Amino acid sequence: MPQRFIFDSSILDSVVGGHSAIEIPKLNIHNIDAATSFLLSYGFDISRESDSEKLWYYHRRALVLMIEKLGFLETEIPEVFLDRRNLSDIRKLLVYASSQDPQEQQLQRWACAILRCMHVFVHAENDLFSSFSEEIQSQILTPFQDCILHDGTTHRTFLKSPGDPLPPIELLGFEVKPFKTSSSTVIKLLAKPDALAMKIFDKLGVRFVTRNLFDTFQVVRFLIRENVISFPHIMPDQSSNNLYPVSLFMEVCDDLSHRLDTLDEKSIQSAFDLKMAEQGENVKFLRKENFFSGEDYRFIKFISRKLIHIKPHGGKEAFSFFYPFEVQIMDQSAHEKILSGPSEHQAYKERQRNAARKRLFPE
Repeated sequence: MPQRFIFDSSILDSVVGGHSAIEIPKLNIHNIDAATSFLLSYGFDISRESDSEKLWYYHRRALVLMIEKLGFLETEIPEVFLDRRNLSDIRKLLVYASSQDPQEQQLQRWACAILRCMHVFVHAENDLFSSFSEEIQSQILTPFQDCILHDGTTHRTFLKSPGDPLPPIELLGFEVKPFKTSSSTVIKLLAKPDALAMKIFDKLGVRFVTRNLFDTFQVVRFLIRENVISFPHIMPDQSSNNLYPVSLFMEVCDDLSHRLDTLDEKSIQSAFDLKMAEQGENVKFLRKENFFSGEDYRFIKFISRKLIHIKPHGGKEAFSFFYPFEVQIMDQSAHEKILSGPSEHQAYKERQRNAARKRLFPE
């Protein structure tokens, strides 16, 4: 066959076919020189000790993730890959991943799996957060934390701003979501074929738990009105709301605003429940697809962005960039369900873990 008609279909699929490089079953790097050139294009100059050490670092991170987080047995992994002294040259991992020798089939499979892990770690740990984590967390979280009031006498928590004319909103909980570690980010990226490191928007976030449905929407109004968040920076395609449809909520609020009787918490909730019952199966929720979340996981969620301002030391010029963060709001009923139901956090993580394991061995 003439050379000009020979193409690598896997790589072509990755470049212009819409498939992830992680899905490629085998590389085409058959010697150390080719591995050196590949790594240079990838971003690492193997002749620099610092770059070589970084690659060994990612190799170590990949093995720890596979054994401690994804549940692979150390005895399953070929011994040559477990110890840096055995492998001796990180470039050999690329050569093993390209092997066409039937005797090295297992070595080839495991080399590819380790490289997939390493690849995702490289992307997960080389974003803006890795360089400016303190500034990002401070500038995003401080406006939220400044509005949280803890009453030491009653031990109750409120969402309140000094100039807010409306009564404070009582919260049953406010929490800063634990920063998503690189390990959990890697598992998430492996589990979702369409996910990219630059599209992980929930590394940082907050969660509000309210007493009732009406208060969840009051929290949204508060955050916008008090400029805790800027609504033009919200990413509309990332929003979810399977708690209560906005259109129905507005209809009920319009009805309630014309009622002359005293509206206590119970009667307000009844009005919302009645409207939902009237709609029956015609109710339409806004739910961003997430295979790993249980159906009982009901909440309002949106991703906003904050313009982060960095002032480097040493008189260097200041610069800015946008960074995303997640806001979750749910009422007491929804919160209790996620703590005890099928979507309990551990079950969610287990589904992710199983998907990640399968993706490391796509064949």
